[in-house]
Amino acid sequence: MSIKAGFIGLGAMGAPMATHLHEHGLLVAVANRTHAKAAALAQQLGVTAPDTLAELAAKCDVIALCVTADADVLSTIEALVPQLPPGAIVIDHSTVAPDTARRAATRLGEVGAHFLDAPVSGGVEGAKNGKLSVMVGGDVDVLERARLVLEAYALKVTHLGAVGAGQATKAVNQVLVAGIAQAVCAGLALGEALGLDPERLIPTLGAGAAGNWFLEKRGATMLRDEFSVGFKLALLHKDLGIVRGIAEQAGIDSRLIKESLADYAELMSQGYGDDDISALIRLKRKS
Repeated sequence: MSIKAGFIGLGAMGAPMATHLHEHGLLVAVANRTHAKAAALAQQLGVTAPDTLAELAAKCDVIALCVTADADVLSTIEALVPQLPPGAIVIDHSTVAPDTARRAATRLGEVGAHFLDAPVSGGVEGAKNGKLSVMVGGDVDVLERARLVLEAYALKVTHLGAVGAGQATKAVNQVLVAGIAQAVCAGLALGEALGLDPERLIPTLGAGAAGNWFLEKRGATMLRDEFSVGFKLALLHKDLGIVRGIAEQAGIDSRLIKESLADYAELMSQGYGDDDISALIRLKRKS
């Protein structure tokens, strides 16, 4: 099956994902809020960077998005709709509310196009290495048609249910991410205060029940005060704002979510919004 894919949103995650599509011979066009960034990547990869999203839509039968907020997703869908070919598939890798995913699917359905909500996990490293975990909501037949695109940058692609199920799963993922970050940052701040050698401490912890991805990937860097390595804390704060609403609607305890929201808001107020989420250790250290 021949696929002509487009990619919209060329940030820290999107640019390497688009590059993997190019390496698999699937990418024909890219776009970004800042057109110059899209033009530069297009020239590097030998693809096009159309002046408008409608022009991109006309060139592609599968279009992936990786943008920031709910409003960005919906406005992008509106811009694509006039020129989408019949049967086109739009895949959204952003983190938004499940209701936003359902609204996008309804709008695309009005013009005979299809939608998959497909948020990702695995961080910037996962995007660069083509080893993301993709959580998909939507029609399983549509997923199978789009699978070559997803597998270009994914280690695991899982169908979770109808449209919205991908974003619901990402909400669960972000609660775990926030909780693990709270625990690891508090634990390593304690180890630092006790004078323990991080080169011995981190591998020892990682070999036991405390081992986890965040400790392995961010433990050493946070203790060196290196906070430019991964997912921006301002983006997790945005995600947790969505998750808080979902948790409250579901009637579950949201104390962890609220604590993390408050902590990341404090770091943002101090000017650290572009730091990796491991910058949370700043608040855990002794004053």
